[in-house]
Amino acid sequence: MAHVITRPCCNDASCVSVCPVNCIHPTPDEPEFLTAEALYIDPETCIDCGACIDECPVEAIVPDDQLTERDEPYLQINADYYKDHDVEGGLVPPRKSPPLPDKELHVAIVGAGPAAFYAAEELVRKPAVKVDMFDRLPTPYGLVRAGVAPDHAATKGVEKTFASVAAKKNFDYYLNVEVGKHISHDELVVRYHAVIYAVGAATDKRLGIEGEDLRNSVAATQFVAWYNGHPDFADLEVDLSSERAVVVGNGNVALDVARILVTDPDDLAKTDIADHALAKLRESNIDEVVLLGRRGIAQAAYTNSEFLALGDVEGVDVVIDPEDLVLDPATEAALSDDTLDSTIATKIRLAREFAERPRTPGNKRIVFRFLTSPVEIAGDGEVTTLTCVRNAYADAAGRVAVKATDERFDLDTGLVLRAIGYRGVPVTDLPFDEGRGVVPNSEGRVQVSADGDVMPGLYVTGWIKRGATGGIGMNRLCGQETAQAVIADFVAAAFDDPSTPRDDVAALVADRGAHRIDLAGWKAIDAAEKSAGKSAGRTRAKFVSISEFEAAATAGAQ
Repeated sequence: MAHVITRPCCNDASCVSVCPVNCIHPTPDEPEFLTAEALYIDPETCIDCGACIDECPVEAIVPDDQLTERDEPYLQINADYYKDHDVEGGLVPPRKSPPLPDKELHVAIVGAGPAAFYAAEELVRKPAVKVDMFDRLPTPYGLVRAGVAPDHAATKGVEKTFASVAAKKNFDYYLNVEVGKHISHDELVVRYHAVIYAVGAATDKRLGIEGEDLRNSVAATQFVAWYNGHPDFADLEVDLSSERAVVVGNGNVALDVARILVTDPDDLAKTDIADHALAKLRESNIDEVVLLGRRGIAQAAYTNSEFLALGDVEGVDVVIDPEDLVLDPATEAALSDDTLDSTIATKIRLAREFAERPRTPGNKRIVFRFLTSPVEIAGDGEVTTLTCVRNAYADAAGRVAVKATDERFDLDTGLVLRAIGYRGVPVTDLPFDEGRGVVPNSEGRVQVSADGDVMPGLYVTGWIKRGATGGIGMNRLCGQETAQAVIADFVAAAFDDPSTPRDDVAALVADRGAHRIDLAGWKAIDAAEKSAGKSAGRTRAKFVSISEFEAAATAGAQ
């Protein structure tokens, strides 16, 4: 989505100074400013941050999906300015992407998470592109809804951008519709010029140790989905009767899990955490969470901001044994001579500061154990003990590696959560790289062979494209790249026109039992959840069953 400067523009340029991407021109420093009729926003550079809206003294700036019929011409007026200007303010030859063929482009996107929306955002900028987004769940937004921790509400603000994309006239939702059940891959292929799979990484990586399948040995992916109200995991059995939980891994997901386990439930009650999870956490006996990292502090997978935030959790001590903060020789040398990467140096500094903090009697604890790996989970049907081994640095031809020592120890625990990463699963009718857990591709184009041959009209984006790494910012770039590949291939006539009109999709999925939820239905669900949460002082109270979602969508449409 882009923002548009409309008729009331006063040219005082207060919006220019707050634009983080320099997309509003002419600026006061440019010669044309004194004679310009108005200021203009470049629709291809605008990132939809909204900063300019707050600064505009005459309310002249409007998101393009909220333009009145009278003001719609201003979308083109703003864009026209940049046919011979660039965002640096200099006159340049025309530089826009080549014009589209004189026909519509129909694109199906399977998945409704961030990468799907960023691809859609890029596509729906062009009115000739029609996007239908499919998801088997009744709700959009993927891991923004079902993965971001409930106490990280600010991160979920990106939903506003996604909502703006969905509001476009050339966008339609097919939520609560499962590809492969209600409509097949082949049926999509014959109805759309292009099909983009943005299905994420649906499962977790395994530890590969004995006892991993005992009761109360749980994937963090499932635990996160459980406390976030994902319908598939609302009935997950989570036993919080033990005084200690162990989380294997120390990335941001591991930190989220640890933080949720020890945060005061009264504080969580102000968030959109699932009601069933909140009730279970109120009964929890867990007062210590141990996080295991296979490598050392310098290689810890979490971000510094997430690590630092643990120190702000009320009633919780972050515990690190100084002896656990040993560095590999190369890192130690770089730290000593002040040549170490600043992010890693900060990670080490923060950990050492945490290690020096006094502990408060009665506080719960998050305990970090570096250079430690699990080797066996024991118990009679359910978890009672986790056996660990201490690791030491090993020479590995210039890269940091670790090896197991002879030192072993046991941790008594009733709950083990593995948080060592997400993993993609095969997509029906597409090739799959088992080693990487991705669909082989080149810039999003699905590759059918190692020689680079592609499957025309088939694309991927997000974690199924590049692996389960990177967050929202990376998904933006990833989605844009795939969308640009679709546009380029359309211009180059690299795929065939659909042989069947897409007009029958709604009827087709309905005949197969799908209770499709469209934009109006999702808006009704959204309003109902927010209304239910408002009385309790929460952002929303999430529904967790398909029947609840369908009922809310139907009631809102009446």
